[in-house]
Amino acid sequence: EEEAKLQNGGFLPCPPGPGGGGGVPAGTALEEPLRSCRLRSEAERREGVAAGSSPPPLGPGDDAGSRAQAAPGVRTSRSRAEPAAPFPASLGFTDVNLNSRNTYEVSRRRSAPEHLPHGGTAPAAPAPPQEPAERSRRAGIAVAGSSFADFFTRNFFTKRTKELKPAVQSAPGWKLFGKVPPRENLPKDSKIIQQEYEARTGRMYKLPPSSARRKNIEFEPLSTTALILEDRPANLPAKSVEEALRHRQEYDEMVAEAKKREIKEAHKRKKIMRERFKQEENIASAMVIWVNEILPNWEGMRATRRVRELWWQGLPPSVRGKVWSLAVGNELNITPELYEIFLSRAKERWKSFSETSSENDIEDAAASVADREASLELIKLDISRTFPSLYIFQKGGPYHDLLHSVLGAYTCYRPDVGYVQGMSFIAAVLILNLEEADAFIAFANLLNKPCQLAFFRVDHSMMLKYFAAFEVFFEENLPKLFLHFKSYSLTPDIYLIDWIFTLYSKSLPLDLACRVWDVFCRDGEEFLFRTGLGILRLYEDILLQMDFIHIAQFLTKLPEDITSEKLFSCIAAIQMQNSNKKWAQVFASLMKDNKEGDKNHSPALKS
Repeated sequence: EEEAKLQNGGFLPCPPGPGGGGGVPAGTALEEPLRSCRLRSEAERREGVAAGSSPPPLGPGDDAGSRAQAAPGVRTSRSRAEPAAPFPASLGFTDVNLNSRNTYEVSRRRSAPEHLPHGGTAPAAPAPPQEPAERSRRAGIAVAGSSFADFFTRNFFTKRTKELKPAVQSAPGWKLFGKVPPRENLPKDSKIIQQEYEARTGRMYKLPPSSARRKNIEFEPLSTTALILEDRPANLPAKSVEEALRHRQEYDEMVAEAKKREIKEAHKRKKIMRERFKQEENIASAMVIWVNEILPNWEGMRATRRVRELWWQGLPPSVRGKVWSLAVGNELNITPELYEIFLSRAKERWKSFSETSSENDIEDAAASVADREASLELIKLDISRTFPSLYIFQKGGPYHDLLHSVLGAYTCYRPDVGYVQGMSFIAAVLILNLEEADAFIAFANLLNKPCQLAFFRVDHSMMLKYFAAFEVFFEENLPKLFLHFKSYSLTPDIYLIDWIFTLYSKSLPLDLACRVWDVFCRDGEEFLFRTGLGILRLYEDILLQMDFIHIAQFLTKLPEDITSEKLFSCIAAIQMQNSNKKWAQVFASLMKDNKEGDKNHSPALKS
């Protein structure tokens, strides 16, 4: 059986059936499909016999039991007690049954070591030594016989299962359907990389610790500039000596520049604070003078030189509202009771608008000149745009309803004027300095002045006279800028209308606008146009470099960094005299010329 196993590629030939040697073998069902393989093995054996070799005889110990123990990978169809029937060794037939489990066990047992027992039995005794010629012959037969077995099993089962390597634990991580697979090449430690770099370059340099590097620095900028002195991360090459020195020099330059800039800004802040403290001291001392001396004797001291000088320097906020009310006066004889009457009328109109009137009716009524009380609805739209940066006049703010009431009462008080855009800024400034009823009285009397009445009633002929008077003093004080504006046909109405309608409260910062209001209450409408000339003088050099569009945009929105000292120094440099004529005389002459011109025109030309 050992020889038969070797001849058949390590497998026993198919045994005969249970009927003995004369019966039909059990492998007859598989014999027909594999006939070509058996014939090929028989032909190879005959060629070997013809060459001078003979099949080896069976040894005395090659019985059925020894064969079963010597070949643990063989599984037969008969019982172990039956004797082995003689079977020709020429049939190199592989022990393949129809059961796939047997085929798998054959492959598995072939891969097992020779010394392992089969079925728990002890291993058989080793075969006796054989001759070299016989060993070579059997090896050749085994190779020839195993070719079919390899071909039959290689595509279905592996000959030897691979040993699984233990999984290498890697850094925890996650992917979509499980953990990140272990990395084959783990990253090197930073110290190892540093040592490899030093060994490769031969450079061994260590910067001093950060505490030693910075202990002599008195000024440390509050930024990320100091990061240039930091060492690189441990997994990167260290800095060289030259690079470290260069970084140190760059850092010192940045620190020196930052220190110089910080010192300059500190000096600037100190200067501003000194000026502010000085201004507050002057205001405190002036407030004592105004409260104790001027206000009790208003009519006798208002025109004195001392009071006018104090007025020019600016009114203290605590007495500003009181001085404005006294300066504007109350020519209309409005009382707080009269204010309540017109306020209640305005509330009734608002209620009727909200209940009965539609949007089209409101627009038609607003367009009507006869009933300008309908412009009450326009107030709601304009209030939210009044000093939006303060957030006190917007809806929900503390002064929203108060401003709404003052403007609504005035609209009912002067329906011939109604509400015009720009009034909200004037009323807001008054509300910030006066009580509600006093603000309404000052507001109504202020808009009753000739200049404001001409602008808010949109009296074109009067507005043109004011523009013409302004140009007279414009040419007198700023001739170069006047010619520059003339070259672009830039007329005063482009920038003056916004300034006059809001009394500079929209164009200038609020504190500066209040100081302009101080002197306006002292000098009247003349100071409004003088302030306009002062603004043009302040930015004359810039305006000379601009064209029409840029000039109009610049004057519509003035820079926010304008200061009261610079502006009032430019205003003081403006001379409101032309050929020994002051503002009132020039304006009166323009009005006279206009009347004479109207008389000389014919009725046809007038129509």
